[in-house]
Amino acid sequence: MLLQTWTEVLQQSFQDLWLGIAAFVPNLIVALIIFVIGWIIGAVLGRVVAQIVGSLKVDNALRSAGFEDTFNRAGFNLNSGAFLGGLVKWFIIIVFLVASLEVLGLTQVNIFLQEVVLLYVPQVIVAVLILLVAAVIAEVARNVVAGAAKAADMLSANLLGSVAKWAIWIFAILAALNQLGVATAFVQTLFTGVIVALSLGFGLAFGLGGQKSAADYVERLRGEVRGK
Repeated sequence: MLLQTWTEVLQQSFQDLWLGIAAFVPNLIVALIIFVIGWIIGAVLGRVVAQIVGSLKVDNALRSAGFEDTFNRAGFNLNSGAFLGGLVKWFIIIVFLVASLEVLGLTQVNIFLQEVVLLYVPQVIVAVLILLVAAVIAEVARNVVAGAAKAADMLSANLLGSVAKWAIWIFAILAALNQLGVATAFVQTLFTGVIVALSLGFGLAFGLGGQKSAADYVERLRGEVRGK
């Protein structure tokens, strides 16, 4: 009688285990299919983004700003396309991973991924985009301002160009930090201070560089008045 009872218990246990496995395997297969699809889509989109960023020649602007040496000292190669493409790739993969875990019923892991990873990765991508766009705009602004100042015979043409370039870089860095939510109040205070400092810098550079141009212009006016 006791042996029969133990036999029934073991039989019921193995039956429950088999039913559990039979119910879990289809969900596991579906979850794996979703994850593999996400990996493929993420890899393709990451490669596309890397090629697009590479075609914009952003790395050339970063090199001209002197960032390549900084990356090399840190042990990294300057490749903004690969970096941004990697962010996009892993973001897509994590999105599909969340869907896979939802199929498997792993709720706690999903909550962590959604609250920590998926909410923060887009902010990182936006911050990186801000810096990449700033790299291009800063280089263009430096050339335009320096060229205009040289055309006006200003002595501080290169200084004005550098001020314009680094003004854009500073604004971009502060905007990126604000996007990431890093010390928001401090960043806002620093932003105000930077505006004041740059205003003074532009004023001094323009005033010192424009002295010769202003003197030449006044001299031409005097000559015209005397000629009349």
